[in-house]
Amino acid sequence: MTEEQRTTLTRRGALRAATVAAAAGAVGAVGLGAAPASAGGRGGSHGRVPRDNISVQLYTLRDQLSADLPGTLRALADIGYTRVEHAGFVGRTAAQFKAALDAVGLRATSGHVGIPQPFDAAAWQAALADARLLRQRYIVHPFFGVGANGVIRDSATYRAFARDLNKAGALAKKAGLRFGYHNHHFEFFRLDGGTTTGWDILTNETDPDLVHLEVDLFWVTRGAHDPVDVIRENRGRIKQFHVKDMNDGGSFADVGDGLIDFARIFQHGREAGIDEFIVERDDAGTAPRTPAQSIDTARVGYNYLANLRF
Repeated sequence: MTEEQRTTLTRRGALRAATVAAAAGAVGAVGLGAAPASAGGRGGSHGRVPRDNISVQLYTLRDQLSADLPGTLRALADIGYTRVEHAGFVGRTAAQFKAALDAVGLRATSGHVGIPQPFDAAAWQAALADARLLRQRYIVHPFFGVGANGVIRDSATYRAFARDLNKAGALAKKAGLRFGYHNHHFEFFRLDGGTTTGWDILTNETDPDLVHLEVDLFWVTRGAHDPVDVIRENRGRIKQFHVKDMNDGGSFADVGDGLIDFARIFQHGREAGIDEFIVERDDAGTAPRTPAQSIDTARVGYNYLANLRF
């Protein structure tokens, strides 16, 4: 962490993390035996995550996929996944990648594809054509906030990027796709020495009809924000969650093994507009973990979400 991240997380996140960890145990213990209801249920009934709405970001399994694409996809299907979010085609064409998914009964309902910078409509149209070939519902820009000189801290750069997101979203809409933006924690840094953040600009200056939000719950928490506050500020606009857990050192954990109270967050799923719950762990196949352990991460995440009641 940078000193700013450490200070911010300590100031706003540490006490909340302790509360969240205690609440997670209480909610999980009470909810597991409850009768299932629809996702986002509130009040006296318990909600659940529909199994067909559980996905996995294939970046989690990048090394394992490179070593054995068909075997890894088969393992995901055997776990119970029916949908995935790709992060590229593992050295294949879009058609070859779709054939590998089809062979095991998986659907790539979403994919991470960065919009060209500077924006290039022709290049983006080619990416949209691949997404349509895969029969995706969503196409998502995966990363922003760091430039050639490090973390972006000026509002002008964010405003220019917001305009490009709108352009990309308009073309995606014409192609029959929903375009989204995936956050990290850089967006929550203050800009120009003031109080405005990159997140403020991206959410206020993009058209909700053209750009939805794929909220990464880990990175929101690392940015010292409460995901429930983010949901309330963006009602109906959050179509996808990246479900990623945090250990007590502020790094990654398998879903359900860390500090984040997913039950509390998912109670607001209908308010958010959520459609996909996407399991991810950024370091799942990176030393000291082995690539094969990413399959364990995918299994733990699926089972946690399939059995969670809230």
